Amino acid sequence: MSERTKKPFKRRIFDIIQIGNKNDFISRFFDWFIVIVIILNILTVFLETFDELSVFQTLFNIIEIVTISIFCIEYILRIWTADYLYPEEKGLAARLKFLCSFDGIVDLLTILPFFFLDGFIVFRMLRVVRIFHLFRVNAHYDSFHVITTVLSEKKNQIISSVFIIIVLMLASSLGMYSVEHDAQPEAFRNAFSGIWWSVSTLLTVGYGDIYPITVIGKLMAICIAFLGVGVVAIPTGIISAGFVEQYTKNQHSDVRFSDINEVGEILVDKNSEFKGMSVRDIAEKYNVCILVILREELTVIPVDDLKMKQNDILIVKSEKLVKE
Repeated sequence: MSERTKKPFKRRIFDIIQIGNKNDFISRFFDWFIVIVIILNILTVFLETFDELSVFQTLFNIIEIVTISIFCIEYILRIWTADYLYPEEKGLAARLKFLCSFDGIVDLLTILPFFFLDGFIVFRMLRVVRIFHLFRVNAHYDSFHVITTVLSEKKNQIISSVFIIIVLMLASSLGMYSVEHDAQPEAFRNAFSGIWWSVSTLLTVGYGDIYPITVIGKLMAICIAFLGVGVVAIPTGIISAGFVEQYTKNQHSDVRFSDINEVGEILVDKNSEFKGMSVRDIAEKYNVCILVILREELTVIPVDDLKMKQNDILIVKSEKLVKE
């Protein structure tokens, strides 16, 4: 079989197993098939924990063998077609990039526990990773895509808020340990006990297993509880603002303008033809002038070889502007 014959077949396999290709019936069918297999596999793992269902252990074993076999085939196909997933890489480099990606790691950890169930406990615990396989399926659809996009765009602010939480947690745990250790050495026996108390107080209303009994400790607990409300509100506000921004962008992602001579805005979403195109290619193909590119929190000056990325916002001017 010639290389020309192999290439279209390999590309077709990639298109089928690529999640989120809504225009391909076979690909959509494969997506739903994999979802059913994942849910069936996870359900089997849950049911195996019930002693009352031990009579069905043989059936559970068969289901697990079949589903894991499907996962293995899918994993091999994704490695084989990795050069289409990462067109900027070639051969082995593309496959290594997939193996080190989130999807590749989750796929691998989904398969490993089946072959090491009788080994170390760490391999048995990896069965839980199968649940995260569902994230890979859902991440390519619009509703979940909004969440992942917001978390990606606001990661710096979220990291800063988590840093604030860690500082408050350490300060409150050490402070509570200092004032409560002498009064109840069994409860606050070390700094880690203080960390457990500070986490349960800052992020919840407390579990009641450890609590201050001294006057100073109670006063500190009141202040820390109030701070906990603000600590939770910080990342919540950041994420909420990110949702508003993302939905505002999406409202303009499918609008079409024709026969106008003014500046317009184009959002490069995941289905846009502009994705991966260079500034020169867009200018020649669509007869538009890209004035500036908004990329995350940066304002990028367009140059001919600059390629468009997903979620870029293009500020363009043209007599006939088509907004993808």
